[in-house]
Amino acid sequence: MRLNILKIMIFGLVCMTITANAAVVLVGHPSLSDSFTTSTAKKLYLGKLKKLSNGQPPNLIELPAGNKLKAEFHQKVTNKDDAKLKSYWSRLVFTGKGRAPNVLTSSALVKAEVSSNPNSIGYIDESEVDSSVKVIFKP
Repeated sequence: MRLNILKIMIFGLVCMTITANAAVVLVGHPSLSDSFTTSTAKKLYLGKLKKLSNGQPPNLIELPAGNKLKAEFHQKVTNKDDAKLKSYWSRLVFTGKGRAPNVLTSSALVKAEVSSNPNSIGYIDESEVDSSVKVIFKP
C-alpha cells in the first residue's frame, strides 16, 4: 500500500516537472519557409506584419483569454496581457486597420488548423510538436 502511494507521488512530481519545463512555440505549416525573431513575431501578433514570405497574408490563430499558453506567449513576445490585447485589437478592428486573430479553444485545434492551412500560424506547447507542424519561432 505504501509503495503504491509512493509511486503515485513520484509520478505526480515527474508530471509537474515535465509541465513546468514545457515551453510555448510558434508553429506554421511544414511548407512555410518563414522563421521569426522576437521582433517579427511581435509584429505578426500585433497585426503589423501583413504578408508571409510566400506573399500571402497570415492566418493568425490565438488561444482564448485566460489560457496559460496564451499568457506565456504574449508575455514573452508582445508584452501584453489579455486586457491590453483586447483593447489593442478592438482599436485596430474599429479603425479598419486590422483583423483580429482567429480564436480556437485548444492547442490541439490550433495544431490541426496550422497543419491544414499553409498560411496559418499559431502557438502550442513544444511537447505537442510533431511532423504535422514546423516550429518557426521559440521565444
